[in-house]
Amino acid sequence: MDQGDEDDGRVANADYAIRVAAGIGAFTCEEWNGFAGTTRGDQENGYNPLVSFAFLSALEDSGCAVRRTGWQGHHLRLETAQGRLLGAVPCYLKSHSQGEYVFDHGWSDAFERAGGRYYPKLQCSVPFTPVTGPRLLVSKGENEGAVRAGLAEGLKLVTDKLGVSSAHVTFANEPDVATLEAAGFLHRTDQQFHFFNEGFSSYDDFLATLASRKRKAMKKERREALADGISIDWLTGKDLTESAWDDFFAFYMDTGGRKWGRPYLNRQFFSLIGERMADDILLVMAKRNGRYIAGAINFIGSDALYGRNWGCVEDHPFLHFEVCYHQAIDFAIERKLKVVEAGAQGEHKLARGYRPVTMHSAHYISHPGLRNAVADYLRRERREVERMGEYLEEHTPFRKDVQE
Repeated sequence: MDQGDEDDGRVANADYAIRVAAGIGAFTCEEWNGFAGTTRGDQENGYNPLVSFAFLSALEDSGCAVRRTGWQGHHLRLETAQGRLLGAVPCYLKSHSQGEYVFDHGWSDAFERAGGRYYPKLQCSVPFTPVTGPRLLVSKGENEGAVRAGLAEGLKLVTDKLGVSSAHVTFANEPDVATLEAAGFLHRTDQQFHFFNEGFSSYDDFLATLASRKRKAMKKERREALADGISIDWLTGKDLTESAWDDFFAFYMDTGGRKWGRPYLNRQFFSLIGERMADDILLVMAKRNGRYIAGAINFIGSDALYGRNWGCVEDHPFLHFEVCYHQAIDFAIERKLKVVEAGAQGEHKLARGYRPVTMHSAHYISHPGLRNAVADYLRRERREVERMGEYLEEHTPFRKDVQE
C-alpha cells in the first residue's frame, strides 16, 4: 500500500498492488471512465451518474467531501505489478458518521465506552448519497471476479495498515456484496422504496395497476398539489442555468437547514455538476405567481432515475409528494427508465406506488470483540428487515390480481 509517492505495498502473491490516492484527481478522467458503469453510453454495464468522475470530482473540488468536512479521500487503486490499472474503490477516511445513511452511531458509542477508538474509519461510498451502485470498480475487459476479490482483500489490508477500526462499503450492489462477504465482511441490510416501470406507456397505465380506492386518492392528491396556481417545469441540460441553481439552492438550504442543521452541499457543488454533467440531471421545479417555490434534484442513469434532494420556500399540501415522487414517475415513463430510486427511508412512498426494496452494505471490523457483537446484531437486524419487507409488500396499493 502507498499513499502519495510512497513505495507500493503488495497484496496476495505480489501479482498486484494496492495504492491509496488522496483525491479523485489522482485518477485521470479517462482512467475513471474505463471502469464499468461510470460512463454514459455503457450499454453492457449500465451507467450510474453518481459514481461518475464528474460527480465525485465535483464533491471534492467544491470542498464538500474533503478532509476539512471529515471526508478525506483514501481512494484505492488496484494495479498489476507492471502498473496497469485494474480497479478502484471510492473511499474516504472519516472522522464521524454523518452523511452516510447507514447508521453505525450505536457501534461507535459502544466501542468507545469500552475503551476503543472507533474513528477514524474507512467509508467506501458516494458521499451524501444513499443510492445503490458499484463500489468495487472494475476496469472494462478485466476479470471481474478476480479484480473484485483483489479490491476486497486490498480494502482489508489498507484498514489494517492504517490501524483504523473498520471499513464500511455502503449501498453496494449484489455482486460486490457477495465478494465482500466471501472476504469476511459482515452483511447488513436496510429498506428503501423504489418505483418499477413495467413498460407503462403513460401515467394512466400505471394508475390502472392500483386498487380503485388508491387510484382515486392518488388522482385527488395530484390535483390538490397543483390547485393553488402551481405549475411544474422539468429542467435538464442547457436549461440548468445559474439562475435555476440559485433558486434550487435556496430551497435546499431552507429545507436542509431545518432538517439537518447544516446542509452537506454548498452552492459551488451545484454549479460544478451543472457544468460537468448537465444532461444527467433533472430538476423538477414548482412555479407559482411567476417564481419558483420548490424543487427536487434527480440524476438520470441509463436505466434509472435517482431522486436526491428536495426543498421549498412555500408550503403547499402534497407539493412534496408531487415534486419528488409523482413527477419522477412521469419522467421515468416518458424516458422509458426502468426504476425510480427515491432516496432513503420514507414509508409514505409506499402509498404512491413505490415498492419496498432491500439495500445492502458490508462491514470489515478489525477488533474481534466489536466484530462479534456487531455480527450478532446484524443477524437479528437482517431478520427484522426481511420481515418488515414482507409486511410492507403486503400493503402496497396495487391490485391483488396485478401483484399475482
